[in-house]
Amino acid sequence: MKSAVSSLFKIGLCQLSVTPDKERNIGHARKAIEEAAQKGAQLVLLPEIWNSPYSNESFPVYSEDINAGGNASPSTAMLSEVSSHLKITIVGGSIPERCGDKLYNTCCVFGTDGKLKAKHRKIHLFDIDIPGKITFMESKTLTAGETPTIVDTDVGRIGIGICYDIRFQELAMIYAARGAHLLCYPGAFNMTTGPLHWELLQRARATDNQLYVATCSPARDAGAGYVAWGHSTLVGPGKSPLSKAKAR
Repeated sequence: MKSAVSSLFKIGLCQLSVTPDKERNIGHARKAIEEAAQKGAQLVLLPEIWNSPYSNESFPVYSEDINAGGNASPSTAMLSEVSSHLKITIVGGSIPERCGDKLYNTCCVFGTDGKLKAKHRKIHLFDIDIPGKITFMESKTLTAGETPTIVDTDVGRIGIGICYDIRFQELAMIYAARGAHLLCYPGAFNMTTGPLHWELLQRARATDNQLYVATCSPARDAGAGYVAWGHSTLVGPGKSPLSKAKAR
């Protein structure tokens, strides 16, 4: 049975530009969350790897010890503070997480009280090699998560995935079977996979499971080493996206 859901609520998809300046990225994310809340958003979703450039070289440098919190994780400290101050739920995109000698691509969910409600580590790592197009191997630096993540929030029950997780229908089926009404996927599809599969996969997951799917991408930066597709989107179980951002 589906969990209780707010009959109507606003969701903010914060498609952020990402720079090598971590402090700037955190400040920019805070401002975007505040602006979304001012416009009535009760749930805010951030992009995949929003505090760091998307590269294997950057992941270790920008990684944070989320379990330690505080100064060891300034990105999640900001999310906790803002969610509590604004009384909103934040699905905090993802950041590189350092845990012992391992690195994860991790999404943190904060409730309206500022407390960490859930932590999802990307299960399906993005390893791709398309000659002449793109080569990227997350598994060179990151460790795969092992557990599906479903969380009860003030706006209902949400299933969490990160980017490549969206390609696996079985994960979405688990979330639907456990009563999720919304799936949130922070993701950074690229200029090869984005135009082919970004919207298609969202609509497939929404239609197959008769629920809503929200995705949030970093803004496109043509000068970056890894160029994100952009086009953060909210999709319902109907025919067309309910809302879709531009590339930048």
